Amino acid sequence: MVSSVSSLPRKGTANAEQLESWLSGLAERRPREDVDRLREAAAMARAVHQSESPSDDFDRFLSLLHTVDTLDRLKLDIEPLLAAMLSEVPGQATGDTARIEERFGAVVAAMVVQVSRIRELSAGGSQALDERGVENLRRMLLGIADDVRAILVVLAKRLQLMRDLKRLPLEAQRSVARETQLVHAPLANRLGVWQLKWELEDLCLRYLEPDQYIGLAKQLDGKRREREAFIAEAVKRVLGACTQADIPVELSGRPKHIFSIWKKMKHKRLDFEQVFDVRALRALVDTVPQCYEVLGIVHSLWRPVPGEFDDYIAHPKPNGYRSLHTAVVGDDGKPLEIQVRTREMHEHAERGVAAHWRYKESTRKDDELERRIEWMRRWLGQQDEEVQPADIEADDTEYEARRIYVLSPQGKVVELPSGATPVDFAYAIHTSVGHRCRGARVDGRIAPLAQPLMSGQKVEILTVKEGGPSRDWLNPHSGYLTTSRARSRVRQWFKQQDFDQHVVIGRSALEREVARLGVNKPDLERLAKRFNFKTHDDLLAAIGSGELSAIQVANTQSERTEVDAAERADREIPEKVRRRAPSPNSGGSGQIVVQGIGDLLTQMARCCKPVPYDAIVGYITRGRGVTVHRRDCAVVRKMDDANRARLVEVAWADSQADSRFLVDIHVTAGDRKGLLRDISSVFANAEVSVLAVNSQSNERHERANMRFTAEVTDMTQLSRVIDRLAQIPDVMDVRRQIS
Repeated sequence: MVSSVSSLPRKGTANAEQLESWLSGLAERRPREDVDRLREAAAMARAVHQSESPSDDFDRFLSLLHTVDTLDRLKLDIEPLLAAMLSEVPGQATGDTARIEERFGAVVAAMVVQVSRIRELSAGGSQALDERGVENLRRMLLGIADDVRAILVVLAKRLQLMRDLKRLPLEAQRSVARETQLVHAPLANRLGVWQLKWELEDLCLRYLEPDQYIGLAKQLDGKRREREAFIAEAVKRVLGACTQADIPVELSGRPKHIFSIWKKMKHKRLDFEQVFDVRALRALVDTVPQCYEVLGIVHSLWRPVPGEFDDYIAHPKPNGYRSLHTAVVGDDGKPLEIQVRTREMHEHAERGVAAHWRYKESTRKDDELERRIEWMRRWLGQQDEEVQPADIEADDTEYEARRIYVLSPQGKVVELPSGATPVDFAYAIHTSVGHRCRGARVDGRIAPLAQPLMSGQKVEILTVKEGGPSRDWLNPHSGYLTTSRARSRVRQWFKQQDFDQHVVIGRSALEREVARLGVNKPDLERLAKRFNFKTHDDLLAAIGSGELSAIQVANTQSERTEVDAAERADREIPEKVRRRAPSPNSGGSGQIVVQGIGDLLTQMARCCKPVPYDAIVGYITRGRGVTVHRRDCAVVRKMDDANRARLVEVAWADSQADSRFLVDIHVTAGDRKGLLRDISSVFANAEVSVLAVNSQSNERHERANMRFTAEVTDMTQLSRVIDRLAQIPDVMDVRRQIS
């Protein structure tokens, strides 16, 4: 149990002399500068609460001091102690988060905000949830903690509340105790903070089952300190015997706390006399043979209890747990349970698949939750080794949550992958809610449907009575959907619509995308075979229903094989050019292969600006290598016979790494202030360089026609940029322009 230091009074208030005495005690084990910062935080907290009059011997400032003292006993660094002392300051007239950040740093201020948020989310809602809902609530509280120390501050504050619970009405006592039993004690258990866990569970039992608690307390002969003294003497005796036998051993012991005894008696239907692990001792050694040697030593020191020996090393439990368990009769005639295991077995039991919280709290295996808790527990373990937080910054990415937990307006906790949006949340609630979703409020404020959610947020979906999802939700660049469930539901909805309507919509979408990208007219029959559809109408229907993206099909249309390129070649290109198609694997200068010849200078024609994988043809210039044109380029079509003789077959190389290609993008939009700024931001966010801009405004029709010459890496990036430009307000049309 974590106990408060004696210099702090249990009731009333702490005067200046008592506060200074307590701070002097901290100075014996902490740097002077840390104690000075804590003294300053205490002054700020006292100023906030000095106008309050203590009721029922309860003083809020004294409660904060006891909370900080609890965290100090856990050997944490100074920042969580400061956060605990200042945890009641935000929202008060005399102080706010900005003041805390200015005086104590951004880390402490952020931790104070997290503590407030966690306490708000954990208060009052757990008792209305079922078992799965409570489990998700625990996961959400772990998920919103960017700093694991904020969870420890919350647990310490909850422990102090439980210590002072008797001042509240009986109904409030039971409500707080039930909430603590469901949420806070399991969190302490998962983080391995046993000191907090034991006392929280005992105090919960005291208020939820007062008669049984009092009965068990009376049956435990002697006070807790007497039992701890017995354990200490047993440790000393076993250690001496092992030392004589030259066996290196690590011994630890603790008395069984009242809640654990009550739980074992209830689940196994035992009488108090049948519980042999009221007092327990654990021995850790290096090897399996040493386990049995220590067992023999223990049985030579005390008389073993018949039938109470279990060899889980020779016969492990189904969950992989391995250890030796025995019970002996102590010198005072009372039983003592002893466990013997290797350090590897102990690590497996504490952090592996046999960890207690996994098989006692939840039957659902969760690798992501286990990863996050393991990081937290390892971080806490490093505090004991005096490793500073800065020393483990390299593990920050490991700690990042891969799932989030958000709340519905009714308090239901919904689990989603990290990066999920309000639309994903709507489909997680119910398919019909997702279909009719038209907006969302996040923490009471209207939020974009593509905005990623964060753990702990409360989300309300705004719906219409009738309607369906938007096709834009299926656009991978729009960011509306991240979960496969939501995407599947949207696709299924569109698939169920009228087939003919899908064909019309799909044809329109594909034609629009082909025009925007500036690729050749699609060969629907070839594309239908390419995507394994029986007819081209089936292909168009798939586009219209959202099963296929028009961008995907248009890009596929632009990716030509050499045979397709030859078949689609302009009839006027000489036969000898079409007959000698190069191999894309034969190398070549840059990203173009010319008749299988390597190291030949090539350049893209500025008239048509080809992009992978447009159908292309080369023109042998005088002294400047080969100029690459699109096959449908007007310059190529208008060539005379003399120039056509200089055309040569070229193809795109397999690799286009680190390549840049010029394209012209034409934008038609309603003329307004800020339009060019909005367009420029799209190019900047996509990391696309704009080399030239030509803009003309028609004041009569209030329209602007703009032409941008930009550098792109491939057709996919071009498609993404065009799509984002089309989403800008007042933009009417965006397409790739072919001269």
